[in-house]
Amino acid sequence: MVHGTGPVDHCSSTPFGAPPAAPGACQARHHALRAFRWHRGDPGDPAELLSAFLADNGLPVRNLGRTDDKKKTFGDSTICGAALYVSADAGCVMAGAALGAPSPVPGIPDVYAVIYEHFSKNRPFGTPPLLLSPASHRLQSGLAWELGEWHDSWTREQHADAVSRVRAAIGRGDVYQVNVVGHASAAYRGDPAAALRRVAGLPGARYGGVLAGDGWALATASPETLVEVRGGRVVTRPIKGTRPATADGLRELLASPKERAEHVMIVDLERNDLARLPGTGPVAVDELFAVRRWCHLWQAESVVSAPLDGDVGLAELLRAVCPGGSVTGAPKLAALAQIAALEPVGRGVSMGALGWIGHDHLDLGLSIRTVAVDGARVHAWAGGGITADSDPIAEVDEAAAKAGPLRSALKS
Repeated sequence: MVHGTGPVDHCSSTPFGAPPAAPGACQARHHALRAFRWHRGDPGDPAELLSAFLADNGLPVRNLGRTDDKKKTFGDSTICGAALYVSADAGCVMAGAALGAPSPVPGIPDVYAVIYEHFSKNRPFGTPPLLLSPASHRLQSGLAWELGEWHDSWTREQHADAVSRVRAAIGRGDVYQVNVVGHASAAYRGDPAAALRRVAGLPGARYGGVLAGDGWALATASPETLVEVRGGRVVTRPIKGTRPATADGLRELLASPKERAEHVMIVDLERNDLARLPGTGPVAVDELFAVRRWCHLWQAESVVSAPLDGDVGLAELLRAVCPGGSVTGAPKLAALAQIAALEPVGRGVSMGALGWIGHDHLDLGLSIRTVAVDGARVHAWAGGGITADSDPIAEVDEAAAKAGPLRSALKS
């Protein structure tokens, strides 16, 4: 048996709703069947172990460029696809990078994949999957939601100091850019389901959804594509550059040399990540510095893509793109070493990958604007890219602006 596999912890019919990027045509038809789990410190290569698990369940992850509409069947059910979550820590392991501080939510696996099935017409509606077992530790289902005060893992002064230290590292030539992320948590009581659904429903959440496990759940309002494979092409859509969603904010974002330089640097990094993949053709920048809206913020997004001319497997793809360049920096391994030294609390469920793998496509969002609950506290992360021209206080304020909609959604 593949390491870490077993029954799923929650069925897709829980009050949390659908997982991120699950196909709309599958809503109310798919049911969780079995799951894969891998934690930081577990033996083995998580990319290879995950690939073996998904391949054994009929998903074409050994050659992502091949469209396969012949879904694998198990008894009277058909495998639809898999929800997939990969933490920033797991991405570091896959990339051979330095690991930072431990996650503040250690009960959540660093890799979690759930196989979903479609029942045949012969199975009575509502009959549970044979391999589905109930969770042994439930969240506070049915109780009134109450959120306590937020406690940041570092002060504004400490955050600003970290930005200054990155600027010093840039000045020494150690790195060109580093993404610095802060963490905050708050105690809660009651059922988190409605609050997590509000997070997933924030405006601009391209990957809005919830994934739940045994005594934990995470919700994302991510607007950013880490990697998508569809129609024989691999695509990433890095986001870098933020301003308030006002007319003045738009003008500032478009006119800012600092934001454009920061953005172009990450686009170049993503081009390099895709170019390192065996089996890809020429890498193209299909769109550069397009402005999109997320909640009350303007953000700059580009589209980078390449054709899949040969065999490209999931393990190779994850090693190439994880952790995402827009939440690490450049050069990526050097930036991750800075991050490991600077951030006092691990990135947990944030800054990883979260999405769906089907028979004919893969679509993983970057788990920014993502929160987690663990039965006692809710956790959130926010940060931004630091360059030589960054103003420390402005960077602290930008991180707070990104966290604001998440906190509001959780409180409502």
